[in-house]
Amino acid sequence: MICLQRVSVLIVIAWSVSSSAAGYPERPLRYVIPSAAGGGPDVAARVVMNQLGKQLGRQVIIDNRPGASGIIGTDVIAKATPDGYTIGHGNILTMAIGPHVHAKLPYHPVRSFQPVVHMYGTPNLLAVTLTLPVDSVQALIAHAKQHPNQLLFASTGSGSSIHVGMELFKLMTGTQMVHVPYKAASVAIIDLTAGRVHLMADNINSIGPHVKAGRLRGLAVTSGRRVPAFAELPTIAESGVPGFDVSAWAGVIYPARVPKAIVTRLNGLINKVLATPGVSDKLPELGLQIVGGTPEQFGAHIRNEFTRWADVVKRAGIKAD
Repeated sequence: MICLQRVSVLIVIAWSVSSSAAGYPERPLRYVIPSAAGGGPDVAARVVMNQLGKQLGRQVIIDNRPGASGIIGTDVIAKATPDGYTIGHGNILTMAIGPHVHAKLPYHPVRSFQPVVHMYGTPNLLAVTLTLPVDSVQALIAHAKQHPNQLLFASTGSGSSIHVGMELFKLMTGTQMVHVPYKAASVAIIDLTAGRVHLMADNINSIGPHVKAGRLRGLAVTSGRRVPAFAELPTIAESGVPGFDVSAWAGVIYPARVPKAIVTRLNGLINKVLATPGVSDKLPELGLQIVGGTPEQFGAHIRNEFTRWADVVKRAGIKAD
């Protein structure tokens, strides 16, 4: 009798979850971005979420929660009610690098979340100031070895993907360069064009226009494959650093314990959105490479990146500002 009661309860729960997924969503959704309005993540997320709202027939409200290197907004996502109505923006900083740079977090970067879909990757472009006499990655490596700790590389802060990517470059090439953190990429690029710092590997949509305009010299892209907008530039791996592959990335996450049926439904909808004109053409214009895929694939990517950057942060001795 007890067994029959348990079976009945499980059937009711399964029916309830299935029914809620079929009618989901019945009200507006909230999309939490752990960074400020107007930045790269915000712009890209609005492109996707505006189209998702059209697909759903429900508004997707953008909720920017910047601060503490993304910790504040990510904690909001982790602690939200797991009913599927709060979704969030998970990226390389908050889920893979930051957890190893900051000693204590109010959430676990893997266990506190349910991956939904990997939206895009963002290759960086390695550029140098025009006064630096190098025109290739190998020439840069040779110059750095001849002048240890004399080259200054800029980033958007200690522990940022831009910083950690360059620390990996140093480890893989045996070079010694000095890190100069900035609070904003725009300020770093001003100093780079003026020659006050020597190089930077920044997001393509940020530093690319300055390379196109001839204000900086592009050497290579950091991703595993070439980027159509800069097809003339090789990858760093092609340039004599085999295996080098660094791309920032972002995707949609839920707080843990959101019913699987709802996760599956939103995954399918966002994959459809990523293939929709207005998104499939706009994101590449922003320098982003669309990914998509299953929740399981995104979860595996997060875990792999979490492990990979733990090693780099430890070997490079990176600490928070």
